[in-house]
Amino acid sequence: MTPEDINRALDGILRRVQKPGRYVGGEYGAVRKAWTPERTKVALCFPDIYEIGTPNLGLATFYHLINRRDDMLAERAYVPWVDMEDHMRAAGIPLYTLETRHPVRDFDLLAISIPYEQLYTNVLNALDLAGLPIWSRERDEHHPLVVAGGHSTTNPEPMADFIDAFLIGEGEEAIIEIAELAGAWRREGLPREEQLARLAQLEGMYVPRFYDVAYHAGGTVAQVTANHPNAQLPVTKRIVPVLPPPLTAFIVPNIDTVHNRIPIEIMRGCTRGCRFCHAGMITRPVRERTVDEIVDAVEKAITNTGFEEVALLSLSSSDYTHVIDLVHAVGERFAGRQLSVSLPSLRIETASAGLMEALKGSKRSGFTFAPEAATEKMRRIINKFVPDEQLLETAREVYKRGWRTIKLYFMIGHPEETLEDVQAIADLAWAVLKEGRAIHGKKANVNVGVSTFIPKPHTPFQWVKMDSRAQIEAKQDLLRTAIRGKGLRLRWNNPEETLLEGLLSRGDRRLSAVIARAWELGTKFDAWDEHFKVGAWQQAMVEAGLDWHDYTHRQRTVDEVLPWDHISVAVTKKFLTQDYLMSQEGDTRIDCRDQCFACGILPKFTQTRSETPADAWQCPPVVPKHLRGKKADTIIELTPM
Repeated sequence: MTPEDINRALDGILRRVQKPGRYVGGEYGAVRKAWTPERTKVALCFPDIYEIGTPNLGLATFYHLINRRDDMLAERAYVPWVDMEDHMRAAGIPLYTLETRHPVRDFDLLAISIPYEQLYTNVLNALDLAGLPIWSRERDEHHPLVVAGGHSTTNPEPMADFIDAFLIGEGEEAIIEIAELAGAWRREGLPREEQLARLAQLEGMYVPRFYDVAYHAGGTVAQVTANHPNAQLPVTKRIVPVLPPPLTAFIVPNIDTVHNRIPIEIMRGCTRGCRFCHAGMITRPVRERTVDEIVDAVEKAITNTGFEEVALLSLSSSDYTHVIDLVHAVGERFAGRQLSVSLPSLRIETASAGLMEALKGSKRSGFTFAPEAATEKMRRIINKFVPDEQLLETAREVYKRGWRTIKLYFMIGHPEETLEDVQAIADLAWAVLKEGRAIHGKKANVNVGVSTFIPKPHTPFQWVKMDSRAQIEAKQDLLRTAIRGKGLRLRWNNPEETLLEGLLSRGDRRLSAVIARAWELGTKFDAWDEHFKVGAWQQAMVEAGLDWHDYTHRQRTVDEVLPWDHISVAVTKKFLTQDYLMSQEGDTRIDCRDQCFACGILPKFTQTRSETPADAWQCPPVVPKHLRGKKADTIIELTPM
């Protein structure tokens, strides 16, 4: 189908679907370039609906970086909702891009962002709807090169048979390199195998077909070996040494999206070392933008978009070195302009009164904190130690400054957790509400979100088993009974969806067949309750001869070869093992800005960066005090920077 054919077919369809604004493009800020032969053509795909994909900062950044090159163009594609998909398939309309309505299969490069595992079947659906074979080996040089990245792809194995190549790590520099190569190869007619052989030489690129996986009789991985001379082993993540200027040219969507705001990343990485946190481990090291750079970016983005809400983003925003200066600077620059400033991911121990006072002038409905655990035992295990009194004192200060709602996020499901630990979550929520009522009476609110622990790759808990469904439900039942009443609100996860994420997040390459079969059985939009089909997944596992329980509820041993061991996020397995053993003893680590624990990231960072950021933090060659004299062989000493 040509773009003209697609336009004609859409004329009779859009009036019959929900939210046709999802499918028409033409938004303010969108870039539409002429399709000239010399231009490399990149389709950027987020495998979910428009409302979720449009605000994604990663894809928006790639869109801007590619389109500022005159020799390239980037266009967007999202997965249609089920009603639109039915009409598209019936009319023979392939997945197309919003800017020019060219079919995705006509592009040189198809770059797919996969931030979380529940999107896997949507990726297959997008490939199929585009008219592309879902299996990588069935595509050749006549098809676009299919590359994927995102946090979930730090374990790429479950999707290994569908994706031509994975970008491990950060993509601001790599996306341009990949696009340059893909365009040249497509114009030259270079065979696909040769394309992949050359692509494998780029730092951070993982081409699954160039690696063989052997298994023990019991099903665990025996070894991963390279079968091509260009294949890197291990494949080490890309790191952007110095953060580029923040994106300020955002697309203004046609319809309401999940975030109608300006997202500005103020800092990347985290030094806190929460043992369950996948993002905190894989985005190291910390890099910060300057206050002036951030404030200027906010000004430009407001001018470009007209948005009235700004989110200052990072994994731990209040750990940003100049956070109070930043909030004051934003308040002064935009005083009287009714700008809403959102500062997510505040840490309880760093939410100073000064920061809260600075935020008071912005339009803000509530304060959000994530204590994660409510007993000393669990806080020590997860390495997030915040005493109750500190939380209550912070809550008191928040309520005093006019806020009426506090949101608290907790986690249940670690195998060392008891029902007493879960009851403590309810007790703490009531205690926070009591602080609010002392100031605001019945107008005080506490919203409690309770997620279920999922052991993630490249974290100290990557060896840990998950709670059973029965255990998860018992803990959720306790909380539903204990957290109820005026001023309290509780949210929790579907246990079956949690177990699917646990299956996929630590899966091996054999799960590719399972994902394909589940998709054939009708799974898609697995993150949407109304479309989640656990029965299809169970059937697919049985047909593949695999045991779901073995993936989610088996305790791994520290000497086991894990399916993702050939992928390096530059935090060493030795460090993760050490931290896992510490968790079993209830030992904690302090913030590694205050003391280096030799996780392995800084030697890699030193090798890749082109210059030293002005406020780069130092990492002295020290042995942690609580480890001196024991496990000494696991300490790696570093040369000072």
